[in-house]
Amino acid sequence: MPANSADHPVELSEFGLIRRYFTRPARHATLGVGDDCALLGPRPGHELAISTDMLVAGRHFFPDAEPRALGHKALAVNLSDLAAMGAEPRAFTLALALPEANPAWLKPFSEGLLVLADAFHCELIGGDTTRGPLTLSLTVFGDVPATVALRRDAAKPGDDLWVSGTVGDARLALGALRNEWPLTPEMLAHVQPRMDRPTPRIALGLALRGIARAALDISDGLLGDLGHILTQSHVGATVDVDRVPRSPTLAAHPAARQLQCTLAGGDDYELCFTAPAEARDAVLVAGQQAGVAVTRIGHIDAEPGLRLVDRQGAPVTFTHGSFDHFSSAS
Repeated sequence: MPANSADHPVELSEFGLIRRYFTRPARHATLGVGDDCALLGPRPGHELAISTDMLVAGRHFFPDAEPRALGHKALAVNLSDLAAMGAEPRAFTLALALPEANPAWLKPFSEGLLVLADAFHCELIGGDTTRGPLTLSLTVFGDVPATVALRRDAAKPGDDLWVSGTVGDARLALGALRNEWPLTPEMLAHVQPRMDRPTPRIALGLALRGIARAALDISDGLLGDLGHILTQSHVGATVDVDRVPRSPTLAAHPAARQLQCTLAGGDDYELCFTAPAEARDAVLVAGQQAGVAVTRIGHIDAEPGLRLVDRQGAPVTFTHGSFDHFSSAS
């Protein structure tokens, strides 16, 4: 975070910081920022979908990340969880640890955060701030009609397996920034926004209500995240690795790198979901309504385990693991 003394025209207190950058009139909540608790009433016939994500400097983002993009991403990754449940965003809270209260950082951060919040009609209703290593913790609240939430434990043998958008660009960008492989400036300009400013697939999640069975967002890698569906649904899956959609930029790279980025990359925040085979046309229509491509990449099996094949059906061996928050190698 910038530390230039010229960026500090006034000394900000905790509550001054909150008032200046994060306080707005409540629009949907009964009571928003400024009291001991916010008040948020559930809509009739709906359940509240609630998710919390923490982002730590040096672990989930580079310490010198551009603050406007970081504000966007901090909320986007939480909204992505709502999308994966088929929930409509309502509100969120923000807990923010800062090394210092620097207006030159806080202004663009809050703008990036609140522009995305406005785009999805999701209002900031509370939170906390303190001094400490740069850490962002957000909790989002959404509405989903009772009994129609897309859950990880709902996949059935015979279901098709789908993903939205393209997968792997965020990992390709990260690898270049870590000097794991070279990218031309033009290539990096194509893929880095996928890492810095992911798009939460809210419209697709809503369109898949009543069509898809199980769903989640791809945050830690396609195979690792898919494993959560398989475990909780007590099923297996077969994935055609050649069908996993990738951008032209990623497709220009060696096959081994493509597999590493698409299968174990993470940070794409696309949706991975299952749906009955007879719902294929409905899934495609849902993608069209949401303005995002959807690709069928395999199927759910009764036999436990994950099987990888190529387009000809031959087995594929893949050894890269997904992102692990407690692994020093991630």
